[in-house]
Amino acid sequence: MKLTAKEISERVGGELIGNSECAITQVAPFEEATFNDLSFVNQNEYLKNLSSSKAGILLAPKGTPVENRTAILVEQPQIAFLKILEIFAKEKKIHSEKGIHPTAFIGKGAEIGNEVSIGHYCVIEAGARIGDGTEINAFSYVGQKAILGKDCKIYPHVTLREEVLLHDRVIIHSGTVIGSDGFGYVTLDGAHHKIPQIGTVEIEDDVEIGSNVTIDRATMGKTKIGQGSKIDNLVQIAHNVQIGQGCIIVAQAGIAGSSKLGKFVTLAGQVGVGDHVNIGDGAIVAAQSGIPNDVPNGSIVFGTPARPILKERRIQVIIGKLPQIYDEFKKIKRILNPNKNDSAS
Repeated sequence: MKLTAKEISERVGGELIGNSECAITQVAPFEEATFNDLSFVNQNEYLKNLSSSKAGILLAPKGTPVENRTAILVEQPQIAFLKILEIFAKEKKIHSEKGIHPTAFIGKGAEIGNEVSIGHYCVIEAGARIGDGTEINAFSYVGQKAILGKDCKIYPHVTLREEVLLHDRVIIHSGTVIGSDGFGYVTLDGAHHKIPQIGTVEIEDDVEIGSNVTIDRATMGKTKIGQGSKIDNLVQIAHNVQIGQGCIIVAQAGIAGSSKLGKFVTLAGQVGVGDHVNIGDGAIVAAQSGIPNDVPNGSIVFGTPARPILKERRIQVIIGKLPQIYDEFKKIKRILNPNKNDSAS
């Protein structure tokens, strides 16, 4: 695929500087780009070193001084770059063949919509329903009475257990398991007795779920993932968790049972959320934080236990100074008590 600087500027609505006929065939990182590539620059460290880039076309913020280069200057470089990436992504997209592969197993009473793709060695159990345009790739499993909406994309080796419900345009990446049993036991007479997990999981429109994510079915009722939420790889979501619209949950986060996230909540990497915790709309939890208690709407919290981020940062700075503070304390103690020995190290 080849795009000229003029075509790119027209697609992103940018100001073209330099040779309008300069053409690129790919996009590349700033340090690796060649004369055949377009590169995106936004960070100060790159803006200071534009001359070092060999990119054929640069995409940069408006007002960037560009001399003797072909460049496209835009108000929002990240959004413009996203549009260019989408063009190349469509070009590279591998389209699965429509229809059911001969090695796939389709159970009794399963309903398969129009223009559906079911790949090698997939299993669609009895009573499952697959919506129009949905794509299920190799070795994936759809349990009994599970429902998948329209235009979903299920990558290889995904497990969708019995009776889970996916709405439209849901994307699930390889290795993910939806609807595994919630972790529930009662301990009696020295033995752990399993609590039957008879609920389900519901995933609303336009949710994307990364690789090796586990979302447990509810004990009763449903575990729910709200419209447009995006879940990174290696996330654990326990039984009866409720996640609101537009949430971002980053890799290795874990959410314990019956917790609730409002709309547009962000959990950064390795965040742990305790059970029965409510996190309010628009809250942001910084990486590696532990959340044992409720978090108000719009809060930005950090630490274990998580506190307002500015307070926690101040605490961390003070902790770092503790050796110095202790040395100063010992000096003061010697002055006030000159006849006593301080045996503490």
